Order: sequence, then C-alpha cells, then structure tokens
Amino acid sequence: MRLADFADLAVSCRENLLRFERFRTNAMVSSLQWPDDVVEQFLYDHGDNDAFLRDYGDIDLSRVQWDVEIVPVGELVEMPTGASDSGCIEEYAADPDHWVRVRNRGIHMGVAQCWEAHGTWKRWPILIDRGLLDLPGSGLQIVEGRTRIGVLRGRHRQEAFVAERHLAWVGRSLA
Repeated sequence: MRLADFADLAVSCRENLLRFERFRTNAMVSSLQWPDDVVEQFLYDHGDNDAFLRDYGDIDLSRVQWDVEIVPVGELVEMPTGASDSGCIEEYAADPDHWVRVRNRGIHMGVAQCWEAHGTWKRWPILIDRGLLDLPGSGLQIVEGRTRIGVLRGRHRQEAFVAERHLAWVGRSLA
C-alpha cells in the first residue's frame, strides 16, 4: 500500500462530511493497524498532499510500524523534513510566538499552555526512520508536525523554556 492509494478516500471523506471516523474504519485503512493519531495526521490530512506524495509516495505503508518514542531536543533541532517542504520549518522557527499565539481555538486550545508549562507540544508529531525512504539515510525525518518542530526550534534559539525530551510518533520498518 502506498500513500496515493488513500488520496481519493481522504478527499471524499473530508469533502462529503463523512469525516475521519468513516476514513479510519475503511477496510484498507484499518488493515494497516496504525494508531488513530498517525492515521489522521498522515493519511487523512495529507493523503492527497502533493509534497507528501513526492516525499513519501514510495514507502510501502503496510511495512511501517508506529510507536511513541522519546526524542531528545538536540535531535529535533537538527532533524530534516521532506525535500518538498524544505525551508518551511525555518519559516515557523522565525516567529514561534506567532505560531503559538494563533493556535488558540478548537483542537488547538491549550497549545500555549503546553509550551509554557511543559516546554513541549500538545499533540505528538509524526517522524519516520529515514531507512524507509526512497533515498535511505540514517536517523529520523519529520513527516508531520512541521509547525510544532518550528516552534520548538524557534523557542530553543530564543532560549525560552523547551523540554529536554519530547514524545513523538515514530514509524519504523516492521521486523
């Protein structure tokens, strides 16, 4: 299974008010046995995103296993994202206070408080082992959560409170 296999379903569910619940219970989606948070942030939100399709379209998604891992801040401030979105994290890092300030409604309520109280994000970003990519490398790569990582980098540069370790969803090859 490839990312493009989910594009039409994601668009259909978003546009026809079927929403995430219908998407997640689709047989093809549920067969992956991925955590709902990863399904939503990766497949549902970005299954038809051209940049994602270029960067992650060759991955056999049925061979990816997700787990929550603790990632040191030092790794996150250096971690790359896909080539199609290169530079976007630095745009967010340039004004982290703005990006925290504008995330204050709906599902984003509490974002500012998480940064102030815990020095981290409210929702875990999606990272992937670069060994799964078409041009394999070592280490992890940011798939989704570029704004969150940008805020972290910007706050880190400003010497604002940032936790030393952060939770993230990490996709690795099935053993």
